[in-house]
Amino acid sequence: MSERLYGCVEAGGTKFVLGIAAAPDDIRETVQFETRTPIETIGATLQWIKDAQFRHGPLAAIGIASFGPLELDRGATNWGYITTTTKKGWSDSDFGALTGRELGLPVGFDTDVNGAAIAESRWGAGRGKAACVYVTIGTGIGGGAIIDGKPLHGLSHPEMGHIRLPRHPNDIHFPGICAFHGDCLEGLASGPAIKARWGVSLSDLPSDHPAHEIISWYLAQMVVTLQSIMEPGCIILGGGVTGTPGLLGRIRTKASELGGGYFRGRPDEVIVSPGLGDRAGLLGGLALAQDMVSVVNTP
Repeated sequence: MSERLYGCVEAGGTKFVLGIAAAPDDIRETVQFETRTPIETIGATLQWIKDAQFRHGPLAAIGIASFGPLELDRGATNWGYITTTTKKGWSDSDFGALTGRELGLPVGFDTDVNGAAIAESRWGAGRGKAACVYVTIGTGIGGGAIIDGKPLHGLSHPEMGHIRLPRHPNDIHFPGICAFHGDCLEGLASGPAIKARWGVSLSDLPSDHPAHEIISWYLAQMVVTLQSIMEPGCIILGGGVTGTPGLLGRIRTKASELGGGYFRGRPDEVIVSPGLGDRAGLLGGLALAQDMVSVVNTP
């Protein structure tokens, strides 16, 4: 069993999950708590990690997989910040750099979906694929793409939840809830967007309710868009909304119809659930921490 230990942080807009781990199958301790203000939540995170080192021993690095948007350019003066987020009170919050200063450790820092995508590519449903995409559909919608083992970054990180879609013919008048774009994918198909229309979660609606047709149609449009751009080996769909019974099958059927037989791969092999289950985010933190140690130790 490896003696090198890592701190893992899955920082979500609703809850934080923290862990101490040596490997994906060797997680020593975890804790979770509600996401409150930055001072409260980041403070509680730092204190728990400090205390955990007394219980488990010193850590080699910390990996933070966080909700965003984030500043990921290590040359920027605000590297490690959560930037223009829709999470009230969290815009322009120092997180990654502050963690490094307070703990005196290397910090790997990326989006929660990029972290989960790396973990799924390394140990889960995307293992062995040259390209895979992880998308979470829950309180928000976000996605990360892994190409040859590396997360896709450009000027910043991908924002797949904000792609624009055609409107479903039975959903023309809903304006969408995205504070920036109105009826982008997140504004139409996220958990809050579903509740804004129908008052409850998708899983609480009868199986013959029109919401199932509408939401699966939007998510299938997303799948076909990703296939058009990347033709990934798999598109992994996680998050609370995707736990709705029958939704994955509906998405596969509609994506196949919308694709018109053009794309490669069987829908049941390309459109899949997370192989790591609800551990994907936390193990994303582990992957980021491990990669940070590799960078530090590279001559």
